Amino acid sequence: MPTAAPPSPVLEIALPTPLRRLFDYLPPEGCALEALRPGMRLQLPFGRRRLTGVLLGLKPTSALGREQLRHAGMPLDAEPVLDEVLLALIRWTADYYCHPQGEAIFHALPPPLRKGRSPDARDQRVWRLTPLGLGLGEAALARAPRQRQALEYLRRHGSLTEQDLSSAALAMTALNALTERGLVCQTAERRDLPDTPACRQCAPGPQLNEEQAQAVQQIAAGLGRFATFLLEGITGSGKTEVYLRAIAKTLERGGQALVLVPEIGLTPQTIERFRGRFGGGVVAVHSGLSDGERLQAWQAARLGQAGIVIGTRSAVFTPFRKLGLIVVDEEHDSSYKQQEGFRYSARDVAVKRAQLTHIPVLLGSATPSCESLKNADSGRYHSLCLRQRAGGATSPQYQLLDLRGQSLQEGFSAELLDALDHTIARGDQALVYINRRGYAPTLMCHSCGWVAQCAQCDARTVVYKKDAALRCHLCEARYPLPQQCPQCAGRQLQSVGQGTERSEAFLQHRYAATPVLRIDRDTTRAKGSMDQFLARIQSGEPAIMVGTQMLAKGHHFPDVTLVGVIDADAGLCSADFRGPERTAQMLLQVAGRAGRASKPGQVMIQTHSPDHPILQRLIQDQYRPVSETLLEGRRQLGLPPFGHIAMIRCDGREPDAPRLLLRSLRQQLQWPEGLTLVGPLAPPVSRLAGRYRWQLLFKHPRRAALHAAIGAAVAWLEAAPSARALRWAVDVDTQDFF
Repeated sequence: MPTAAPPSPVLEIALPTPLRRLFDYLPPEGCALEALRPGMRLQLPFGRRRLTGVLLGLKPTSALGREQLRHAGMPLDAEPVLDEVLLALIRWTADYYCHPQGEAIFHALPPPLRKGRSPDARDQRVWRLTPLGLGLGEAALARAPRQRQALEYLRRHGSLTEQDLSSAALAMTALNALTERGLVCQTAERRDLPDTPACRQCAPGPQLNEEQAQAVQQIAAGLGRFATFLLEGITGSGKTEVYLRAIAKTLERGGQALVLVPEIGLTPQTIERFRGRFGGGVVAVHSGLSDGERLQAWQAARLGQAGIVIGTRSAVFTPFRKLGLIVVDEEHDSSYKQQEGFRYSARDVAVKRAQLTHIPVLLGSATPSCESLKNADSGRYHSLCLRQRAGGATSPQYQLLDLRGQSLQEGFSAELLDALDHTIARGDQALVYINRRGYAPTLMCHSCGWVAQCAQCDARTVVYKKDAALRCHLCEARYPLPQQCPQCAGRQLQSVGQGTERSEAFLQHRYAATPVLRIDRDTTRAKGSMDQFLARIQSGEPAIMVGTQMLAKGHHFPDVTLVGVIDADAGLCSADFRGPERTAQMLLQVAGRAGRASKPGQVMIQTHSPDHPILQRLIQDQYRPVSETLLEGRRQLGLPPFGHIAMIRCDGREPDAPRLLLRSLRQQLQWPEGLTLVGPLAPPVSRLAGRYRWQLLFKHPRRAALHAAIGAAVAWLEAAPSARALRWAVDVDTQDFF
């Protein structure tokens, strides 16, 4: 009697849900098992919905009975969209940062692929009317105006593509409703896309100095194996030229390069410089792109058509055919740490990816993080130093302006204004740095002391004079600017403090004949607006730039000879242990915009604490002594990088419920020896967007023990009934305590 065939294996699937587990399915009916490979997407029944999932592997059995399992749908891909190394990286990242694997994997995919679209960027969705839709009467859908609008568009034009959706201001929900009614059908059509030109060195670079040449030589010697290089170069020392030469060596070996930058605003000028050196084959990956543009760049990297990918933190998960080098520019920047949802550090993930791929990773900064400096000092990272400015440029001259007892004009001292006068008279450019958006951070009643607060947050609203509005920078709520005090009906309302809009208005009045360019998040929201600002600056005409930290990072402004810092004191007094480090980094970064070419530069820093040791060391253009002092202080307190921290954050609609949950968590578990728990404490902004927030800090000298404690806490929270009505999240290697 023949033996029964063994049961088919079970598919292990990742789904984009907040549940911290994987899901078991039976193979698709009629699909050969050989056609199923990890990294492929499948359509899956999930409750009453159908979701897109990613296959992670096959296993012989499931903890559930086979009768409880459902069959997966047919694969959406002929080839895996995520290779084994990239899957391993994402799963490691999800495990390290204690995040659900399914959400982490789908975070790494472009939005169209999350929705089940084809990975081929040439495939686009097209909607057309069905015979039923064509025969619909003119007065139909009178009670569904959005559906009627879409119907009329299709009658006029015959078809609708995804690109037409935004330009015609049509809603996807309306198209879905029309499709469900049988009035519209959706098909996939192929479109022609411009070819991605080959990436090759087509322009020579400048002559390297000895330090640059040695750095390039050491990086080139490390190609083909894992190594982490820390390139510590003062501002203007030519770090980007080292990147370009190292990438050229990588391309010569047939490899591709990934370049991470901290801000979207840095991407266009970086791409322009790289394309000027290498011609085509350079693509961008960041959140400012449309879904179609991002998918096209993703596919070009995956197929090997793009030799260089430049992007912000999410680009660290871009697939490559043959990745040969990773560069992380401004590696110290806190923007590399995601602060919501999947809270990973792109810098640290880049190092892990290089290790898994057996390639070098190059971390560059004029002001490296304390963590990277410790790794370099201990020998884990290879240290490369650039101590002189490239091209014969000299370091700027620093001057501390003591504000104590001085009368100021809209936050400007007489000495700084005098320097601005001379700079503009010479035909040069100046940069004024103030890291506060809006006209003023506070609106106050002079009669009774009332202060304008956000109705949803424990935060003051910011005055925007041009818009006659108050805005909350935390929840984006907007309120009309009051004409009288709501508390005492007085009319003596005062805008207290200085913001970029106020500085801009003052400088425009004082220098009426000189362009004043305000560059912050408010003025660069529109696509292409940052490019326009940079083009005006690069023209070399006399101008004054007023801006936030967007202006401080990585920009090359050859005609800027004066940098003025309005207020250097805020970060020095921060309760966050990283506050002094970030202040030192930002001051040196913004100061580095001055005197980058043949013209000498001057940096004037306004402060009420001119004797502060950090400022005294910085005016000598010395970051290392500052970092060594900060590292010693952290060593004594067991703070990173000499210890490891994590945070569990919890929020809810009721004021006390998050605190009680975290208190129960702290009291009911047995914690490993050496673990320090702080809290539960309310953060400085205890109510955000109408939700009350509490947090519990974990600290331990050993990383493994910290992760064991966090793992136990997560298991307890998932099982606690009181946690289901609240939102909670884990933040490993916490960077932001607000």
